[in-house]
Amino acid sequence: MSNTRQSLSQASCWVACNLLELLLKDDVFRPTTPAFQQQQSSYWSNQQAETHPACRVLPKSPKEVAAAYLVAAFFHCNFAVKGGGHAAFAGASSIQQGINIDLQRLNSTGVNSNRNVTQVGAGNRWIDVYQYLTPQKLAVVGGRVSDIGVILANGKIVNANVNTNPDLYWALRGGGNNFGIVTRLDLETFPQGDMLGGVNVYPITANASLFEAYQDFVTNESQDLDAALILAFAYVQGTWIANNDYEYTKPIAKPPVFSKFFAVPTLSSTERITNITDLTVELTTYNPGGFRQTYLTATFENDARLQQTILDIFLEEMDPIKSLNGSIPALVMQPISKSVIAQFSKNGGNALGLANAKGPLMLINLAVMWSNAADDKKFYAATSRVIQRSISLAKKLGVYNRYIYQNYAAKGQEVFEGYGEENRKKLVRISEKYDPEGVFQKLQPGYFKLGRF
Repeated sequence: MSNTRQSLSQASCWVACNLLELLLKDDVFRPTTPAFQQQQSSYWSNQQAETHPACRVLPKSPKEVAAAYLVAAFFHCNFAVKGGGHAAFAGASSIQQGINIDLQRLNSTGVNSNRNVTQVGAGNRWIDVYQYLTPQKLAVVGGRVSDIGVILANGKIVNANVNTNPDLYWALRGGGNNFGIVTRLDLETFPQGDMLGGVNVYPITANASLFEAYQDFVTNESQDLDAALILAFAYVQGTWIANNDYEYTKPIAKPPVFSKFFAVPTLSSTERITNITDLTVELTTYNPGGFRQTYLTATFENDARLQQTILDIFLEEMDPIKSLNGSIPALVMQPISKSVIAQFSKNGGNALGLANAKGPLMLINLAVMWSNAADDKKFYAATSRVIQRSISLAKKLGVYNRYIYQNYAAKGQEVFEGYGEENRKKLVRISEKYDPEGVFQKLQPGYFKLGRF
């Protein structure tokens, strides 16, 4: 029976692709074309690139996105929507033998006359946005969205903001792809000139000093809101290293908030006064595509004891597989400061369930890449053990937080359970209002679903 359903689905998708070729002509690409193969290679992870749709659609406008979506829905053809294509697991923004709606041509950007809002097409990548804004001495923060253009389940194109469709606006801020297809973001914009940034690399033996510096930073961060950092540990070119990627939004070489980090001797450093575009390009080199990838995540209250033990667990679990061909395992620790948590209730709030969290929090991300598909099970098992052992320890110490950051989550992690039952139920109610038939639950199976069906 399942084979019969699969055959019927593939047949309906084939018919849907034929109709889309009539409607959108040169915007539709079949697997036999060189352009199709080039588009497949634009995914960050090989797992996504190896998932092949029946056809790819590259619409040039929200109306064409709506047309592609309505054709898929009419023929009950599974579909996926691809923005930047940076998710790790297969099916997140790819679809096997369905219709892939690729938003890469929705790449317009523009700043309003007051220079306080940037309109960004959903096909942009962050580097595109920063390259546009940096010469204008402006910048945006991805989470500061004032208005969203979205296509609903009935094909209607609407705006969602704090005044128009405010419940949908709330849901889209954390609810994933369960409510519609986002085609445009209006981002709050602010002046931004040159800044301090760069990557400092340390021997792994410096971990105790780095943890002390990290604790000092999260304790004093509220006194200097221009600072941010990410601390990571990775196995690179046959050795374990630590690195600290930090930014300071003013062109000050040695801001006091990072003083304890400055005291730790480095193996190398790219620390400099530069601009946000240059820093983004640099960080991209540390996160290359063309590999098999997995992400997993968990959140904890800040605790120095936990930090050290999580690193020990990570090193232990990665040791048997760290030298496999193409392997680069990394453990990333990122603070969610009290000042950041304080922003979560603004503009109507969001679905994350962190507005009243006891901060600061520590977000960890296992970011592991490797080359050989035959090694998949080894890496999935080892990274899962790191997360589960870390969570068990945090619960014993009383510092576990249920929040799961969606962009770092692995397939199978219960993202919406981590928002709390009240917020999860509210998301379901909003989904039922804007998508009563559950099209985005049933026909768009990828990424994280609310579990309505």
